[in-house]
Amino acid sequence: MKKLNFSLAKASVAGSLMLLTSISHAQNNNATDTAIRPFKVHISESQIGDLKKRVRATKFPEKETVSDQSQGVPLATIKSLAHYWGTAYNWRKAEARLNAYPQFITKIDGLDIHFIHVKSKHPNALPIILAHGWPGSFIELMKIIDPLTNPTAHGGKAEDAFDVVIPSMPGFGFSGKPTSTGWGPEHMAKAWVTLMKRLGYNKFLAQGGDWGGLIVDLMAVQSPESLLGIHTNFPGAVPAEVDKAAIAGLPVPAGLTEEERKEYEKLDFVYKHVYYAFYMGSRPQTLAALTDSPVGLATFLLDHDARSLNLISRAFAGESVGLTRDDILDNISLYWFTNTAISAARIYWEYKGGYFNPKGVQVPVAVSAFPDELYQAPRSWAEKAYPNLIYYNKPNVGGHFAAWEQPKIFSEELRAAFSSLRQPEASPAQASLK
Repeated sequence: MKKLNFSLAKASVAGSLMLLTSISHAQNNNATDTAIRPFKVHISESQIGDLKKRVRATKFPEKETVSDQSQGVPLATIKSLAHYWGTAYNWRKAEARLNAYPQFITKIDGLDIHFIHVKSKHPNALPIILAHGWPGSFIELMKIIDPLTNPTAHGGKAEDAFDVVIPSMPGFGFSGKPTSTGWGPEHMAKAWVTLMKRLGYNKFLAQGGDWGGLIVDLMAVQSPESLLGIHTNFPGAVPAEVDKAAIAGLPVPAGLTEEERKEYEKLDFVYKHVYYAFYMGSRPQTLAALTDSPVGLATFLLDHDARSLNLISRAFAGESVGLTRDDILDNISLYWFTNTAISAARIYWEYKGGYFNPKGVQVPVAVSAFPDELYQAPRSWAEKAYPNLIYYNKPNVGGHFAAWEQPKIFSEELRAAFSSLRQPEASPAQASLK
């Protein structure tokens, strides 16, 4: 079994982005490379009409020949999604939700980066940057903005407050698409530090899941002087020898505890069955049909992992659990309108390092190990990977898109995770946050 190759997507210049998506944002002809420009989302009626027309014209395959999801996304799920998307789904509602938050564009290393920035009204709020992954977007993190910035309205205390920054990865959403190689997660980690400092935060927190988990690990390794700490719900914590065995498809290594054996089996399954990573890691440009068929794009994005597919399929069968049909189609529609299926896929081609392995993080780390994640990192692995582990918890529910699926629980995890950094002895660091 070959090791998965993960690569970073690339994003286009602002002019072509506006041409593709009819997005309007304020332009400053005298802006410098470090300027921060206000941004608003607006997708044209013609684009919305074209999407619905394409969805209604979908040519469907025949039904799968099995009674489970072992052949991929079931036909019933695909048809239910297409029917709702083509007849009842309202993008304008999503657009209004997006534009309810302050959004901006700034250029970093020659590339336009889109981000949300919401400051708390409470004093001494801790600044935090939230990093998304694939097949997500900044949309998957929006549900936790209010609980983090306005905790008193969501069961928290004023001293639990955060200033929140959510960037769109290059090649995703409204960020630009690189026109050459080199925008891997290592580069992105540096860019996110640059972004936070440009916003006036000299020291800050970072949180990530999926690719975001890898990126915040790299931020902590590259710029430990800037990171007060990180939180990850997708930790790079698998011991090297265990990861190597799982990649090779070997039997369970000797000496593992029962909990570790269980997680090894999950990793073995991931390396053998998460097929999208092989396609995008080797031949992303060959997936060009994803830019021509919205239902084809949706089907590809839905099939991230077995547990997430089960959750999403329930939503289109009338049993919303964590995510609604609108949640799912907001994210897929963003990929369609920004034409980022291929540019986002390139993240799997760009990155050649390990994904689940420790990166050498020394700053304070908090880990939330959700039960329906690709693997639920045991405390024993987390303690070895992160020698400065300040928080570890296993929530009762939640999966790969935990912030999206369980925003209340996720917000409570972040409050608890960083509570020790808000103690009086931490005040010197807090004094230099901004």
